Amino acid sequence: MINALQTAANFIDRKIGWSRIGLIVSLTIIAVALHTLFKLLQHIDIQKIIDAIREKQGREIAIAAGAVAAGYFTLTFYDLFALRTIGRSDIPYRIAALSGFTSYAVGHNIGATVLTGGAVRYRIYSAHGLDAVEVAKLCFVAGLTFWLGNATVLGLGILYVPGAAARVDQLPPSVNAVVAVIALIILAAYIVWVWSGRRTLGRGGWLVELPNGPSTLLQITIGIVDLSCCTLAMYMLLPDQPHIGFVTLAVIFVSATLLGFASHAPGGIGVFDAAMMIALLQYDKEDLVAGLLIFRFLYYACPFVLALVILGVREILLGIKPVRAELKREHAVIKSESAAQQLPVAPPQD
Repeated sequence: MINALQTAANFIDRKIGWSRIGLIVSLTIIAVALHTLFKLLQHIDIQKIIDAIREKQGREIAIAAGAVAAGYFTLTFYDLFALRTIGRSDIPYRIAALSGFTSYAVGHNIGATVLTGGAVRYRIYSAHGLDAVEVAKLCFVAGLTFWLGNATVLGLGILYVPGAAARVDQLPPSVNAVVAVIALIILAAYIVWVWSGRRTLGRGGWLVELPNGPSTLLQITIGIVDLSCCTLAMYMLLPDQPHIGFVTLAVIFVSATLLGFASHAPGGIGVFDAAMMIALLQYDKEDLVAGLLIFRFLYYACPFVLALVILGVREILLGIKPVRAELKREHAVIKSESAAQQLPVAPPQD
């Protein structure tokens, strides 16, 4: 069986290419999502959406905005944790916070987060002595935090509410429960594996030492807090009736987010929204769309604009520094020459 899988993998690698497979999967997800979204929104009333947005209570929006801010604050610890893991404890938190916030805010909106977020990280960290290999290692550890958090939330959430994931993937709850158990067993095995000794991945300069057992638990906690904050933001923006449990929404939200991530669509637009609408059919369409639009504004648009402003100001300041240094150097030279001209000339001796 293993040999057959290896042969198939080698065939795909030689004849098709995994990048093409990934592109086909992404385009398929986007196409299906857009078709579904078109059908769901076909008879929607725009005026009702506008009215639903206006009727949202300021308190609910404020709590959602606070949850989004808390989520992005948690994202800064993805980078801080990764820096400490790769041995760069010399980089202060403020730089990790700058990189964590801006890289995720840009990556979430542009899509292809691994590339776009990695480019932002390299631009920031290269100014503090990190090379491309170290930034790649950092991205790997931060990505590991993301996936461990998602696996934990989905695994435990599906076991608690087996029918929640079925709303998104349309599989029987029993099948989702089995998948959740398998995921949690693999997660537990991984924790035991890294707890039992020093574990590394890669070769040569690309060698990455994995976080040990206690650090992995911290890693998972960071991911859970991040996802909980995002879920809370969405929870506050949903209609009051009918009631939905927080864990149920967390499973739906994380599943929809992962679909959007797999599509590589900017902001998961269309994919995330279609998945949420399918899973939450019990709500009035206009009210649900209103909540999704406000969530997109708070979680995607606002952080994206703020990140662009921060990065733009940073680039301006980086451009000004060399000019200031050159002006100071020229001023010092002029001052030195002026001082030399003012020195008294010794009279000639007979």
